[in-house]
Amino acid sequence: MPDSQPQPPGGAADTTALVLCGARLTDGRTVDVRLSGGRIEAVGTAGSLGAQGARVDLGGYLLLPAPAEPHAHSDTALTALSSPPAPHTGETAQGPPGGQGAGQCGAGPVPYGPEDVRRRATEAALLQLGHGATALRSHVRIGDAQELVRMEAVLQARRSLRGLGDLAAVAVPRLLTGLAGADGLAMLRDAVKMGAGAVGGRPDLDPDPAGFAEAVLEVAAEHGCPVDLHTDGDDPARLARLAAMVGGLRQPVTLGPCGGLARLPAEVAARAADQLAAAGVTVVCLPQGGCGGVDERGVAPVGLLRAAGVRVAAGSGALRDVSNPVGRGDPLEAAYLLAAQSGLSPDEAYGAVSAVARAAMGLPEVRVEAGFPAELLAVRGEELAGALSLAYSRIVIHRGRVVARTSAVREYCDPAAVSLEVPRQGRSDFGQPGQPGQPGQPGPPGP
Repeated sequence: MPDSQPQPPGGAADTTALVLCGARLTDGRTVDVRLSGGRIEAVGTAGSLGAQGARVDLGGYLLLPAPAEPHAHSDTALTALSSPPAPHTGETAQGPPGGQGAGQCGAGPVPYGPEDVRRRATEAALLQLGHGATALRSHVRIGDAQELVRMEAVLQARRSLRGLGDLAAVAVPRLLTGLAGADGLAMLRDAVKMGAGAVGGRPDLDPDPAGFAEAVLEVAAEHGCPVDLHTDGDDPARLARLAAMVGGLRQPVTLGPCGGLARLPAEVAARAADQLAAAGVTVVCLPQGGCGGVDERGVAPVGLLRAAGVRVAAGSGALRDVSNPVGRGDPLEAAYLLAAQSGLSPDEAYGAVSAVARAAMGLPEVRVEAGFPAELLAVRGEELAGALSLAYSRIVIHRGRVVARTSAVREYCDPAAVSLEVPRQGRSDFGQPGQPGQPGQPGPPGP
């Protein structure tokens, strides 16, 4: 692929320009990349771009389109220490209707006041931003006694994160059918007016799952917003009805995590996959663990879905809440698991957390080429497989600006490791005189 050419100059020099120097691309080229105005302005061979703007040395780094997080739960993130054990009902533990959990880990009940939710949602988004996800879509519970408190808190977090990363919210009502669902339907419409970017929910938990889905699709059509439904996908008849409903909808439809599809007989799952593909549905799987009860563990059959033509993105799901107390929220770990356990190539696995995830969220495509959005992730390494295997050091770029940096330091005390020139980074108190690793003599770059 030839080098991307600079965009036409716009007059005075852009003092906000940033030049990424000596980055390696997945096709093996080493390039300089100039960013300006939130976009990639030029890509050229290393050393070919002028000195305009600040410079970041990316020697030893692989430069990639930034991943995105299509399935987060910001309102329940970071609550594991004060939450009760995960339920076995298939419902995500989000506290009782009043908004307080019955904590059993010594930390007391989980506070779900607006400031508590806003703080946790902000912290969770920053953690995932540090991993590389410059855009997140979060499923946020509405209704019950808390009504729209959580939604307002997450939208406040979105505003406080402006310039660092993009956070979109999916309104998730509890019930939408019958007398009990009337309030939920009204709140769903109010949540969209407040700023929710998509509508969704758990049709599996409503007494009338088909009626729930129909109500969500109606609101989506009214407001022209995407649909993102949370379902285990273990009922093929229900999936068939849903696929038939969304076939003519103009708004994009996403389902996830659909781990139940993997528990169906192969021929039944294949038929359901064909129906989802025909309806144009995107499935978001969660390789790092589900975000419901223990009965919903498992990953959607990625290979079967892709073979049927279904677009499959990958998300992180729960981030250290009761349903996954060790959830990392790391898109590169999700890609690693897809490559290690689902048979995807490194390129396909990374595409599931970047290009496909962005498309599922309605975001523009990103390539390391002139004219594309400057949403980028630099990972220390020479090729993608190695980066997915050991991606510790990362530099995250959002809208043309470095917004997060993680640096790993590896040291060895055994002189044999030094003589073998095992990759390290930073100062060390170990090593022999005159060898890399002696204080003041940093070794070669680490992971």
